[in-house]
Amino acid sequence: LDWWQADRYCEQHFAQLLFEPQDSEQDSFSKLLQSHHVRGSVWLKERDSVLHKTKRRRGHTVPVLVFRDKTDTKYVKLLSDFPELPAVTACAHLQWDTRTQEIATIFSYAVPAFINEFQLRGFADEEGFVRFALIVHGHHSPYLPVFRADGQWHHFCVTWQQENGTWAIYADGKRRASATGLCSVGPSAPQAIFGQGTFIIGQDQDSLGGTFRAKESFSGNITDLHIWQKVLGAEQIEKVRSCWVVEQDLVFGWSSNALEVESTVQAVTMQLLCPGPVEECRVLEVGSRGFSYASCLQTLPFICCYSKDAYWQLKRAQLESSRSLASRVNTLAVRTVIPDSVFTSDVQDMNLSVALNVLDVLATVLREGEMPMLEPSDLLAVLQLLKQVSDIEVQEGDELEMLEQLGQNYIEITELILEEQNTGTWSSISQVIRGPMAVVELCDRMVALLVPLLTADRTKITIQHGNVGLHRVTVKNMWFGYGSLQRCLSGAGSRAVSQATAASDGGQRYLGTTVGTAVISSTLLSDYQEISTSVRYRLQHRVQVPRGAGHFRVFSLFLLHVSPDAGGMWSTAGCSVMMSLPDSTACFCNHTTNFAILLQVYEMQRTTKEEFTLQTLTFIGCGVSFCALIVTFILFLAVRVPKSERTTVHKNLIFALAAGEALLMFSELAKSNQALCFMVTAFLHLFFMAAFSWMLVEGLLLWSKVVAVNMSEDRRMKFYYVTGWGLPVLIVGVTLATSFNKYVAANHCWLNVQTNVIWAFVGPVLFILAVNTFVLLRVVTVTVASARRRSKMLTPNSSLESQIGTQIWATAKPVLVLLPVLGLTWVCGVLVHLSIVWAYVFIVLNSLQGLYIFLVYAVYNSEVRNAIQRMKDKKKA
Repeated sequence: LDWWQADRYCEQHFAQLLFEPQDSEQDSFSKLLQSHHVRGSVWLKERDSVLHKTKRRRGHTVPVLVFRDKTDTKYVKLLSDFPELPAVTACAHLQWDTRTQEIATIFSYAVPAFINEFQLRGFADEEGFVRFALIVHGHHSPYLPVFRADGQWHHFCVTWQQENGTWAIYADGKRRASATGLCSVGPSAPQAIFGQGTFIIGQDQDSLGGTFRAKESFSGNITDLHIWQKVLGAEQIEKVRSCWVVEQDLVFGWSSNALEVESTVQAVTMQLLCPGPVEECRVLEVGSRGFSYASCLQTLPFICCYSKDAYWQLKRAQLESSRSLASRVNTLAVRTVIPDSVFTSDVQDMNLSVALNVLDVLATVLREGEMPMLEPSDLLAVLQLLKQVSDIEVQEGDELEMLEQLGQNYIEITELILEEQNTGTWSSISQVIRGPMAVVELCDRMVALLVPLLTADRTKITIQHGNVGLHRVTVKNMWFGYGSLQRCLSGAGSRAVSQATAASDGGQRYLGTTVGTAVISSTLLSDYQEISTSVRYRLQHRVQVPRGAGHFRVFSLFLLHVSPDAGGMWSTAGCSVMMSLPDSTACFCNHTTNFAILLQVYEMQRTTKEEFTLQTLTFIGCGVSFCALIVTFILFLAVRVPKSERTTVHKNLIFALAAGEALLMFSELAKSNQALCFMVTAFLHLFFMAAFSWMLVEGLLLWSKVVAVNMSEDRRMKFYYVTGWGLPVLIVGVTLATSFNKYVAANHCWLNVQTNVIWAFVGPVLFILAVNTFVLLRVVTVTVASARRRSKMLTPNSSLESQIGTQIWATAKPVLVLLPVLGLTWVCGVLVHLSIVWAYVFIVLNSLQGLYIFLVYAVYNSEVRNAIQRMKDKKKA
């Protein structure tokens, strides 16, 4: 396929055209291609090129004049009265006959006073280039190369103005030659091109309107000739090359009704694919390890690339599909609309009629509502069809009623796939389509097709269905209702909001984000081209901010960079809040794109440096803690500490904490694999929940020592095991059963903080910390009272300072000894959102919890030291 078709094929199949391989990948990549018998050139997508956001080619149906051979009879005359031309521009699309190297006349304009008044001639040289020369008032410019003689279609423009005789020749959007002094008579006697002449295509006029010679005739194909009585600038020439007509000062516009065609000249109608702004595209030369450029319109092999996660998600969706939607759509359409596989379906170059029929059938099936929820394969098939429809080319002469109905069907289908029951389906294809904001991008492309509906009499279009609609004046506006996107954006797989990262310039991170208004997509068009402008919006809040709810507030107007692959990212770049009221927010932005107001739970500002520091502290602290816990556990087993309730509880706590910290250290490595990340999250939840449960057991054991509990030791231990391991298993099991699709966070292997799943950990932890705090206070009270009585008995005459010192130590000792095993250092976690300092304190205290346990319960534990001493004495004996 050509580059544009290849890029579109890959996008329609949820992939990307191959990017340039890295140096380290080239050898293995070349071998892979050669093993599949792929040789020669292969299309590439440049990482940072203009083609990264391609300007779509425009299909243009035009009459083409075919001059098969050089003869003295074939000609075409323009039926137009030409005025006097002090300046002129002539542009056309041309296909040069490469079989001859003789001079050919593309067009000639003659007046009674001067036969060679205005003329363009050319020939193909020996080096493979077509050279052009411009003639004005009989004065001849040199022959200069303008494009390759490759038999392909090329676009050219020639300009001339009487002032200084300035002239230029453009080919394929680039200026190939220019100079001054072509028939410049001078400022005292300026001379324009005379009017009321005869304009002939394909022949040199040796007399007015006749006397042609075969040797100087044109051989090839020509179309889309336009002539202006002014010099067009480079931007205007670029528009003309893309088949947009510049109406101002147009003298002649291409039309079969304005041509007198000689009977032997063949006139055929064809669709001309007008090229975009870049003519040459990057290619990989297989076998030579080299890169080069080739015409984007060439047909070359290409490769579509998937990320592994996206590929397997597509495969799984394909294998698990019941194909109920596909069979119903295909049956109703009486042809294959939805193919068997999203991988192997062909590029469907739809026209308006076919696209309308396809969407009509699809909307009918989805509207019936017999399927409560779309399967992943169904949603992918619908998105694939929407991509194909948004890529159609609207032709001149297409019925506008059909075009408007196409827009209606498109918006209706968009609304239907964003229904609440499909939230889980969006999550299940999160690696393929990163959230429903891809639909916004597709609708934006679709809306561009509706340009012909706007006329002088009809300056506004409104199409609406449910929570999705578009409204267009000179500005193209689309809005997506809060309900339609919020359900899907809050899904576990969606990254559009749950990515929770701002642009790199802000270095901010947010939790608990929710879309608080409709999402507005706005673009300003001028002559069908996007232009950037400043906009001012007032957006009505769809989620009311509760009074006194300090953790909820309108934060700012965010910009969403939509990318079908990345799913988008919210950013404040270029936008500011002008006024914020309880029910609405007024904002000002220096660009047009997609906007919404976000409501935030806790504003967290962390720079990249702070994030790196926190990660480094966590890894080092967890590493030291893990080693200390393992050593402590081995000591308890090896030195034969006398068996007791206390040592059994300590050993279980140490095991659970060590397992949790080991997983935490390496959880980032599992992030790239969805299934592995899910398992790591579940085990992290289990082991940390178990660690806290055994901390609760430590508190209960301590309480039983301080306050008499009427229960045998065996029964107590059974109760402790049920609490320590049974409770975590129950909590994790229930959480997985009720929130399987919303369990894992988007960016880390941990519980999803965007949903209520996080409370399956935070809730029990807060309860355990509250219980253990109460236990510690009770222990401190008993210890201080006991210390006071002992002090009075042993040293009744001691000084006041001595008594205060004894009581302070009696208070501090149980606190220092019991803090690590009761987990009370985790209380700092509640204060983390207040300041980055608390985050550092929290990480240092808890990542070193294992080292603390090692020092208090191994190094300075009298039972362990006595056991070691007994081992030494035994060895001596």
